[in-house]
Formats: sequence, structure tokens, C-alpha cells
Amino acid sequence: MATVAPLLPTGYPGPGGRTGRGRRASRTARTALHTTIRSIEDRTPAHRDRAIDGLRALALLSVPTGHWLICGFTRDTNGALHNASLLTALGGLAPATWVLQLLGIFFLVGGHASVLSYRRAIGRGVSTARWLGGRLARLGRPVIGVTAVWAALLPSLHGLGVPIATLRAAATLVIQPLWFVGVYAAVTALTPCCVRAARRLGAWSAAPLLVSVAVVDLLRYGPYAAAVPGWLGLLNLLPGWLFAYQLGVCWGEKRLERRAAWVLLAGGAALFALLLLAFGYPASMVGVPGQDRTNSHPPSLLVLALAAAQSGAAVLLRDRLARLLRRPALWAPVVVINLCAMTILCWHQTAMLASAVPAASFPGAVPGLTAVPDTPGWLLARLAWITLFAVTLVLLARLTRRFEAPWTGTSAVRRTAAALLAAGFAVFALGLA
Repeated sequence: MATVAPLLPTGYPGPGGRTGRGRRASRTARTALHTTIRSIEDRTPAHRDRAIDGLRALALLSVPTGHWLICGFTRDTNGALHNASLLTALGGLAPATWVLQLLGIFFLVGGHASVLSYRRAIGRGVSTARWLGGRLARLGRPVIGVTAVWAALLPSLHGLGVPIATLRAAATLVIQPLWFVGVYAAVTALTPCCVRAARRLGAWSAAPLLVSVAVVDLLRYGPYAAAVPGWLGLLNLLPGWLFAYQLGVCWGEKRLERRAAWVLLAGGAALFALLLLAFGYPASMVGVPGQDRTNSHPPSLLVLALAAAQSGAAVLLRDRLARLLRRPALWAPVVVINLCAMTILCWHQTAMLASAVPAASFPGAVPGLTAVPDTPGWLLARLAWITLFAVTLVLLARLTRRFEAPWTGTSAVRRTAAALLAAGFAVFALGLA
């Protein structure tokens, strides 16, 4: 989508004249918006797979939406914020995470996009190492950017009176979604192996990953769970997320057709229901403070069941989604979201904190923001705050999207300083200092 990046406006022309200024401003804005939408449509290559980009945009938006709806705070007597979850008090909302947890879709389209990119690179004579280096750099630059900026902000915020406990809570939220980048980098590095497996076995190449996760789950949750060390679950980390990525590689290699998609949809849904109803898996797809089991860190078999069903549905709906995105007004926001993918992932928690941290200094708890997330009323108030979070994220994106571009004009000294700041922030966020 880099071909349409220059079309995104940096500002709209202001209204003129002394009468009817509001109407002219509105017409000017509509004209500018229509021109941008039309330009994006005209610059989109005919071969662009709009369905894949649409699925990626949907999966991306689910991340801030889920975090903004569920992540809350409690405030202690010193005014410091501590992280809390709406699901702790309102566990009945757990089924909402089945819709909001779309990482399976993200890894699916990631595998599909990677295999096409890899194939084009090899066709141009680019080595696998160089291709992989480029992909990893695209993932790493925004992560270093956000963590370096936060590392520089921490002393200033503390100097302004923000408690250390609040800063630790904020750092935890900022770094929380970034685990995904490390896992995604690892599965991307396995793309050549995934391609060979897909060409040899087709969609069945994902089956050993499912079996591997099932075996680990049986050991850690089965009759001998007491004798199993706690770290064993970490063995699910790579195969658990590689499963959907491998399906995406198969899809890109045209080895995942509609018949297999129906099997994934039906089989995944059946396995999902069985694990919930008969084997006592937690209903929430995200971790809930206070629960001794979690489905997502590391991924359990329930995550793979949901990913299988989502992947099957995505393949079956691909043509319909592609036709829908032929409408320029729907396609343009998909382009913008995809262009800012890593920025959205890295900065959406900062957008929420930009409201929550200042509000912690208010005399009373602010509903939906610094009040305890334990009632439906809190959720209704949070829905109102989400609009402000979204606007803040847009403003942040205009400032920080530069981190996604190659740092060609940045000196080695500045790159080293950014890396050291990022490392320092990670140490602070993980509670190591």
C-alpha cells in the first residue's frame, strides 16, 4: 500500500470569505475528502487483494477496541493508578472477547501476505536473508520508537508529580501489546519452512501444530498437572501462533480451498464448544486478573480452535468482502489503517493513557476512566471516552507514523541512543528495575 501514501492529506484548505463561512468550510472538507478517496481508488493497483487488506484492517482495529473496552484502572489513596480489568467483575462479558480476539485473522493474513512478498522477492533475485531483514526492520522500527519516547517521558512525568506506581502501570500497558511483535517476527522468520510444508502437505501442514498444543494442554491441565512444571506452557507459544500463520501461507500458495475452509469453520467451532463445555477452559480469550488459567499467554487449544473457525470464515467470505471493498468510500479507510498498522498497535495504549493519567489528579474518580471497572455503568461511560481515545490516536499517528518509515536520515548515534532508551523502558516495564 506504499503507493498511496503520498495521497494522504497533511491538512485541508481553510474556508474563505466573510459570509457562509461554515457552509463553505463544510463543502471544502467534503470536497477534499472526496478527492482523497478518489485518488486512493485510482492509485490502487488492479491486482491488489482488497479482501486481505480488509481482513487485516479489521483485525488491527479489534486490538485497540478490545483494550479500550476492557482495560480500566483503580486508584489508591495516594492517587496512583493500577491496572484493572472489566472482566474481573463482569465475567459474563467474556463472550465479547470471542469477537474482539482476532489475532488468528491477523496471523492468517500475515502468512498470506508474507508468502506473496517472499515469492516476489525471490523472483527478483533477492536473498531470503535480505527479504527477512527488511520484514523484521519494518516491525522493529515502530517498537523502538514508542519505547524510546516513553523512556524519555518517564523522568519528566515523574518530575511533574506522577507517582511511580502510575508510571509502572502505564509502562505495562504500553509494552503489553508488543509481545505480539516478537512472536510475529519469529513466525515470519519461518516463512521459507512454512512454504515448503504448505507445498508438500497443503492445509494438513498446520495439523502438527494443533496436535502439539493439544499435548501440552493435556499435560498442564490433565490428571498429572500437579507434577508438570509451570514453564511447560511456554512450549505452546510458537506453535500456538504459527498455526494460523501456516494456514495463511497455505492460502497464499492456493492450497487452502473452500472445502478445507468449511472443515476449518465447522471443526474449529465444534472443538471450541467442546473445550468450553466439557473441559472447563476459561471463557475469556484474554487474561483475567485473579484467574489461575488463561487462554492467551501462552495460547491454549481454545485459541487455535477459534483461529481455525475464523480462518475458515475468512476464506469463505473473501470474494464477498472483495466485492464490498470495491466501493471507494469503504476502501479508503482500509488503506489508511493498513498504512498505519504498526502505529496503531504501538500507540493505542498511549492514547488512552493521555486521558487517564491527567485524570488521576482529579479529586474524585472519573467514571469510565479512573473509577473501578466493576459495573455496566462503567462500560457505558467508557464507550463515551473511546471517541476521545480514537481522536487522540489519530493525532499521535500524525506525529509518530514516521517511525514506520526507514530511518535512512538517522545517524548511528541516534539509532544507538533509541535502542538503549527502548531497552531501559523494557527493563522498567517488566519490573526489573
